[in-house]
Amino acid sequence: MTSALRKPAPGTHPNLLHPAYASTVARAPTQSLLALPQGPGELSGPRFDASVLYKSHDDLTRQCAGEPLGERIILSGRVLDDNGDPMPNTLLEVWQCNSAGRYHHHRDQHDAPLDPNFTGNGRVLTDAEGRYTITTIKPGAYPWRNHPNAWRPAHIHFSLFGTSMLQRLITQMYFPGDPLLGYDPIFNSVPSEKARERSIARFDWNLTKPEWALGYEFNFVLRGSEATPAN
Repeated sequence: MTSALRKPAPGTHPNLLHPAYASTVARAPTQSLLALPQGPGELSGPRFDASVLYKSHDDLTRQCAGEPLGERIILSGRVLDDNGDPMPNTLLEVWQCNSAGRYHHHRDQHDAPLDPNFTGNGRVLTDAEGRYTITTIKPGAYPWRNHPNAWRPAHIHFSLFGTSMLQRLITQMYFPGDPLLGYDPIFNSVPSEKARERSIARFDWNLTKPEWALGYEFNFVLRGSEATPAN
């Protein structure tokens, strides 16, 4: 069983109500939240092993019969706890749209082409140093009808489990220099500028493979003052 965990610094995570992000108006609580005692169900597990993996689970460019369209990228980084210690055997799941900005899902009716060679889903377990590496395609921007002329910046969704349910993190990773970041209500729902910066990957020349793919570093901190924002 894990010990009590430190709360993230104020401003790290989005407010439950952020009117510019229209759907939060309907789903945000209208009454004060109730504090529940932490028991074994919250302070332990779940645990994962290699049985949750599948063929090409960490390379989204090789899961189908052909090669997907778009710019190949390599994502790598570490998953850390609130003390900065590595989190080995952490399940990291990823989902994203394709290079044209469309998800492989029946509810996505964006007028952009589907890629038959890209489903946009993957998962990986971190190694003994808490490190992961995923190869994928850089996603495209897409419209989302939150407000007039609303476009989501390029982003990749992540879900992580730490040592307990209290260390569950669902977040989004963005790309450096994206001009849409300043216009995106979801990205800007995180109050702290420093916390928002922790949601942006860093271009990594050393991770880049010649004539193959650009590299980006993105680390996750599950709790504490340097926590990666939920998003």
